[in-house]
Amino acid sequence: ASEPREEAHLQVILRSGPMITYRTGNDLDLDDMIELYVDSTLGERRPVGDEGRMARMLEEADLVITAWDGNLMVGISRCVTDWVYCTYLSDLAVRAEYQGQGIGKELVRLTREATPDATVILLAAPAAVDYYPRIGMTRHDSAWVLWPGEQPV
Repeated sequence: ASEPREEAHLQVILRSGPMITYRTGNDLDLDDMIELYVDSTLGERRPVGDEGRMARMLEEADLVITAWDGNLMVGISRCVTDWVYCTYLSDLAVRAEYQGQGIGKELVRLTREATPDATVILLAAPAAVDYYPRIGMTRHDSAWVLWPGEQPV
């Protein structure tokens, strides 16, 4: 008779999910950040093999908010901002196994909360284009880029 209760208890624990905490600041272990980027697939579009460049990206960011499950970094919002006009949310990443739990949405909410007077700007990865409207972001069709090595003509 105790087995069904144990099984039911286990199901409740699994449904409740991990206790996620959020922190602000860029004093992070670089290897932990790179591991998160790789696990979230953001590493496919970031220079994760160039530790010097990744370290500089972290050091020079104006606003970094991270999500944690205990000692494991499970999400990050990395921004460049002037705090009053624009906030470029350059990296939003959540570990694959933690996606779908609202962590990305909470990171965006905390980014908005930290820069309430600024427009939050994000360039979506092709696979994430459908995600952002679901969390309340508005599509903007006139973004333009000069990629590294390109010059205006």
